[in-house]
Amino acid sequence: MLAKTFVPRHVLVSRCFSSVNSKTLKVGDVLREARVFTSEDVKGYAEVSHDWNPLHFDQESARKAGFENPLVHGMLVSSMFPHIISSHFPGAVYVSQTLHFRSPVYVGDDILGIVQATALRETKNKYIVKFSTKCIKKHSELLVLDGDATAILPNLEMLQPSHSE
Repeated sequence: MLAKTFVPRHVLVSRCFSSVNSKTLKVGDVLREARVFTSEDVKGYAEVSHDWNPLHFDQESARKAGFENPLVHGMLVSSMFPHIISSHFPGAVYVSQTLHFRSPVYVGDDILGIVQATALRETKNKYIVKFSTKCIKKHSELLVLDGDATAILPNLEMLQPSHSE
C-alpha cells in the first residue's frame, strides 16, 4: 500500500537514442522522466526513511533556513534515476550514485530526470554502464541535482516502459 505512494500515476518517460531505429543502448543515449512531487510523496518518504526534518514539513522552519517553502527530500528526487533505468532494463542492479544537490525542489515543482549513458562494457554476459544523471525544473531549466551512476544491466535491449503505472 505504501509503495503506491512512490509510484507516480502520470509519468512521462521518453528516450533519445543515438540511432533512430535502435533499441540497443549505446553511449550517448538519453532516457528522461518527468514527475511532479506531491505532499503525499514527501510524507510517504518520511514514513519510510524516518526523516522528519521540519524543513520538509514546516513553512516557518524552511523560511528560517532560507527556503521559499518546505523542501522535497533530495533523496526522493534522486530516486528518479534508478526508476528511469529499471523501467527500461528490468533486472538492472544499481551499483553506485554520486549526487550534488544544486537547488531546492518544492512540492508541485515539475522535475525532469535525465540519465545519459556515458560508458559501457560487457563482462560475464552482463553490462556495466555508467550514466551521467541530472534533474532540472522543467519550466526554468534550473539544475536541481546532478551526478553519476553505475548500473549492471542484464542486456542492452531497452524496453518501452508502461505508462499505466
